[in-house]
Amino acid sequence: MFHIIWYLLIGLLAGFIGKSVMHVHMTLAWTMILGVVGSIVGGGITHMLFRPRNERYHPAGLIFSTLGAILLLYICERLHLHLPALSTR
Repeated sequence: MFHIIWYLLIGLLAGFIGKSVMHVHMTLAWTMILGVVGSIVGGGITHMLFRPRNERYHPAGLIFSTLGAILLLYICERLHLHLPALSTR
């Protein structure tokens, strides 16, 4: 149970850093989703580059999670994909 909470906290932190670097405004939930998906992307990249001994897939740590989130935001920007907008009051 604690590993899920840990993934969400790392995802939130990675998403926050990624959206701050790319100057994107998102809600807290979408920031967390961005970080978790960035962690999966970063884990996939590190798994391809640095083969683990036990051949198990693991999500990336904070650094590669942040890089994965930045990569996702960059790809969305280049493909002109629109992210969920904030509700303005």
